Amino acid sequence: MERKGFRYNTTKESLINYAELSARQKLEWLEEANRFLYNSMSKSKQNIMEKFRSGKI
Repeated sequence: MERKGFRYNTTKESLINYAELSARQKLEWLEEANRFLYNSMSKSKQNIMEKFRSGKI
């Protein structure tokens, strides 16, 4: 059976470093990651995302 999805491995040190960030730093990191992912999407996927966000789908 073929496995789908993805795996993500991280180190204990990375988790500790993230836990030590302030709430503001975590939100800034999240916003930056979201911008990167959105800009990496095809235009058609961006359009779908915009429709979803606006409640059209």
